[in-house]
Amino acid sequence: MFVDEVDIHVEAGHGGRGCLAFRREKFVPRGGPSGGDGGHGGSVYVVASAHTNTLINYRFHPEFSAERGGHGEGSNRTGHTAIDLELAVPIGTLVYEKTGDANQPYRLLADLTEEGQRVLVAHGGRGGLGNARFASSTNRAPRKVQPGEAGEVKDLRLELKLLADVGLVGFPNAGKSTLISRVSAARPKIADYPFTTLTPNLGVVRLSDDRSFVVADVPGLIEGAHRGLGLGHQFLRHLERTK
Repeated sequence: MFVDEVDIHVEAGHGGRGCLAFRREKFVPRGGPSGGDGGHGGSVYVVASAHTNTLINYRFHPEFSAERGGHGEGSNRTGHTAIDLELAVPIGTLVYEKTGDANQPYRLLADLTEEGQRVLVAHGGRGGLGNARFASSTNRAPRKVQPGEAGEVKDLRLELKLLADVGLVGFPNAGKSTLISRVSAARPKIADYPFTTLTPNLGVVRLSDDRSFVVADVPGLIEGAHRGLGLGHQFLRHLERTK
């Protein structure tokens, strides 16, 4: 199943709480503060990957949360920093943040067009300070600590635009799928009834001088497609990057 647009909800991890602790040593009945800081929460990144070509996984599992940071401990030990969460998407994915503004409901965060390219979409919370941080010449036994900061929460839209050099667009049953099957190794479904092609297909055309280019075959257009007739015209986004 080919899915090229999804909405997801992401939550970065909260920072860990700072620790309230004092040194307990032999012959030191009143040791100073020794509470460590909390660890930072994990951030959330969206990463372009050549190992996936659809957003289908996010349609059925649209909510993601990064780990929270570890709480601080005694003996000035800092809580562990949480591992960042990376969400793999196909190359060519645009990442939008929902703004809540009716006039401009989405803000573009990134257009991921290269393998490994990534964008930070939700920043993890900073760890809170332990009581050792609050010691001073006037307060040698502070009992103050900080809670960890909350991680960012974002609602996102992911939109895939295929990367192709040439696009084939036309009426249903015009022979687009037959053409791409002849000039490349792609094997789209071919039949003698309208709308055989329901999703975009990509084929690589190899030339004799070791050059190549990518061809995209999209579903057929009919009159009134802009009003939702036939298969509509949303899939035309996959031709926007053609050269």
